[in-house]
Amino acid sequence: MIDKEVLVIGAGLAGSEAAWQIANSGIAVKLVEMRPLRSTPAHHTNEFGELVCSNSFGALNTDRAAGLLQEELRTFNSLVIKTADKFAVPAGGALAVDRSKFSQYLTNVLTNHPLIQIKRIEQLNIPKKETITILATGPLTSDELASKIMDFTGINSCHFFDAASPIIYGDSINYERVFKASRYDKGDPAYLNCPMNKDEYINFRNELIKGEQASLKDFDRQTANFFEACLPIEEIARRGLDTMRYGPLKSIGLWNPEWGDLFDRENRLKKRPHAIVQLRKEDLQGKLLNMVGFQTNLKWLEQKRIFRMIPGLEQAEFVRFGVMHRNTFLESPKLLLPTLQFLKRKTLLAAGQLTGTEGYAAAAAGGLLAGINATLLARSKKVITFPDESMIGSLMNFISNRNEIMSNHKKNKFQPMPASFGLVPELTRKIKDKKLRYQEYQKRSLEALSEFKKTINLSFEVNKILV
Repeated sequence: MIDKEVLVIGAGLAGSEAAWQIANSGIAVKLVEMRPLRSTPAHHTNEFGELVCSNSFGALNTDRAAGLLQEELRTFNSLVIKTADKFAVPAGGALAVDRSKFSQYLTNVLTNHPLIQIKRIEQLNIPKKETITILATGPLTSDELASKIMDFTGINSCHFFDAASPIIYGDSINYERVFKASRYDKGDPAYLNCPMNKDEYINFRNELIKGEQASLKDFDRQTANFFEACLPIEEIARRGLDTMRYGPLKSIGLWNPEWGDLFDRENRLKKRPHAIVQLRKEDLQGKLLNMVGFQTNLKWLEQKRIFRMIPGLEQAEFVRFGVMHRNTFLESPKLLLPTLQFLKRKTLLAAGQLTGTEGYAAAAAGGLLAGINATLLARSKKVITFPDESMIGSLMNFISNRNEIMSNHKKNKFQPMPASFGLVPELTRKIKDKKLRYQEYQKRSLEALSEFKKTINLSFEVNKILV
């Protein structure tokens, strides 16, 4: 006998999305969240869907992998993406949000949904197979539950170290030394840019490398497994003199009109800064600013001292310092089907960063699929997989046994993966121009999803409670 109520463990982005999809399809949901009873090293609030790292969901344009994934989620009435759209802040060509309003709104919507029961408790066990359950506890799963998951799977969980950037008060910036611009003038001039000359850059890099690190349980810089897409800024600095200049501090595409004509090549090469640090709005008014790409494990006093070396930030006041934390994920290709069901128990599903997807929209995508399939299970209907041509389908293939069957994981260690066009099947015809090729991926995906949606044995018309 299958329980008709679905249990969702974790109210991050994946759990919030899953609960929304299930409840809006007419099935009762029990949503369990351990905060505030028990917090984590990275969370600062008790709200659902708290964005603990950046406030950006990535590029908006659908000819980019992140933008296409966002659009696919909109197609299926994603609560996470619609809330992100509602509380978007200027970020050039990216979707960035006011993280406080975003999570507060998400919490209010789910708390007030008539079919969602919120339980602020710590889940210590995996429920019995009679209960349809979605594990969406994220990379900061509590030690107790992580241990039970390892016992269930028989596989030690993988992990990597992740970090978050500092946030500073906008009114503490020296606006005479910074300028507004977006890279390559995409969208409105949404970023504050702090230009550095060569000497300033070298001195800054030297202090970063020498900066004292915060102690962290299980952390050893010599052996630490970092997530390459979110490296601490001091680790980037250690990898070479110019590594930061080809990463978060690159100055290419950023120009202050006061320096003269952008199209005067000789002038541009002469006046372009050696490096640029970017600040992105955390809220519409710009009262809070995020230091883009400045994930760090420096001690807090060291962050204050070193980051104030950046031109324009000499008197910067910090709302939140950067932190580093240990992220746990499953070796999903050995454990999960592309439906996100566990191979050894079909009533147990997993979603979000716990499964090895990386990025906010990818977490929501896992919640979306797990929520749909949990609903179908509750109605004794056949579960679904997304089309291979879609970004959602490609991501789920990568983290599932579909990937394990198609590749040799004894040689290729499973690592978290963000949305990427490198995951989707090749086009039937070769297109050399990358931009045109990506546009064709986008067109193919949305067409496939349009047809796919008609075949799902689940009415999305019951989604009457709108964002």
